[in-house]
Amino acid sequence: MLGHSINLLKLGFLGLCLGMTCCFAATAAAENSGKVADKPLYRDPVFDGAADPSLVYNPEAGKWWMFYTNRRATAAGLRGVEWVHGTAIGIAESADGGASWSYVGTAEIDVPPETASDAPTYWAPEVTRVGDGKWRMYLTVVPGVFADWSHPRRIVELRSDDLLHWSDAKPLPLANDKVIDATVLQTPGGEWRMWYNNERDGKSIWQASSDDLTEWVDRGKAIGQRGEGPKVFRWRGHYWLVMDLWRGIGVFRSVDADQWEQQPEPLLAEPGTGEDDQVIGQHPDVVVSGDRAFLFYFTHPGRRGPDARKDTSEQRRSSIQVVELFEEEGWLSCDRDAPTQVRLLPQ
Repeated sequence: MLGHSINLLKLGFLGLCLGMTCCFAATAAAENSGKVADKPLYRDPVFDGAADPSLVYNPEAGKWWMFYTNRRATAAGLRGVEWVHGTAIGIAESADGGASWSYVGTAEIDVPPETASDAPTYWAPEVTRVGDGKWRMYLTVVPGVFADWSHPRRIVELRSDDLLHWSDAKPLPLANDKVIDATVLQTPGGEWRMWYNNERDGKSIWQASSDDLTEWVDRGKAIGQRGEGPKVFRWRGHYWLVMDLWRGIGVFRSVDADQWEQQPEPLLAEPGTGEDDQVIGQHPDVVVSGDRAFLFYFTHPGRRGPDARKDTSEQRRSSIQVVELFEEEGWLSCDRDAPTQVRLLPQ
């Protein structure tokens, strides 16, 4: 009987150890997966109009930074679409791998005014590191503040050493005087590629290339699909291009970044259930971190229900959200209603 009791005690102790091991393993797995992201992920505290996110790791600060178009959603007395003009580039930062964000301020951008009376409008920053602590921003610049969409816009390259101060503005020689929303990627062979929205060609996606980020050569149309806000990234053996279709996020894949095949169904076309996420997703960025990929996007939370077509600060305001991407049978998927555990690694 004594021996039997000792064996039971041994089995109980072994079970306890196994249970603790499983518990520690689960905790470690959860920590490796990251913290559950805030929902909404971020709202701008100045004008409540954060849109068009672009994320980079700031090695000097040891934090992730998010650049975004700071739309003036809550500003009073603006006509037409003046609220999406006169916009600065906001900056937020995350110290926990992208799960929560706090406001830093606005980027100091030195672009000479296009007219004597109006300061430029800044849209859709694309920020990338080019080595030796140097940074480039590819920024859409509109020459003033306007109540309609009829005015020129161009893509301007800027340079920075610290991610705060941007200068040496250089307009790029692209298709025409109405181009927006650049995304830039360096290929394995060293060539730099840019994709952008050509508004005079039915809002199709065009491309340009450069060997040295000094001289750019326009290469014409890349994708005929109407949309804006393209983002190109490499992941799981493919190049991927995601873009805002105004009915969700369109997905395209390529093996060479030249010939693109469209995914049958867009992402984020169906409204979610989370706070500020019950509408379509718009204008994305993607961060590849290790073997995982995260889609950052914005929403107009007030554009739903019977008041969707009104034009008040509630319909104008926008929030940033995040969801993890998964590859299934060669295409991308995501679950915006599942808690997103995000962990962006230092880069």
